[in-house]
Amino acid sequence: MKILYFAWLRERLNRGEEEVDLPADILTIADLISWLADRDEAAALAFEKRALIKTALDARLVSHDTPLAGAKVVALFPPMTGG
Repeated sequence: MKILYFAWLRERLNRGEEEVDLPADILTIADLISWLADRDEAAALAFEKRALIKTALDARLVSHDTPLAGAKVVALFPPMTGG
């Protein structure tokens, strides 16, 4: 699965994207965020306030309880503001 990071998440993680092989027990966006935080200290800090993180699954905005089954790309980004 490809994971894309945007805005300050990209800056804090020092990467814009990565390819991962998820363990079988990672079923939802929330599971994914927890797994990412558990494996990397920078991610743990970046995802400290998980409720603020917005997500898209295959270019469709979704909530953290959305299943990952069949997804190819997950995008993680902070709240957006207009201008």
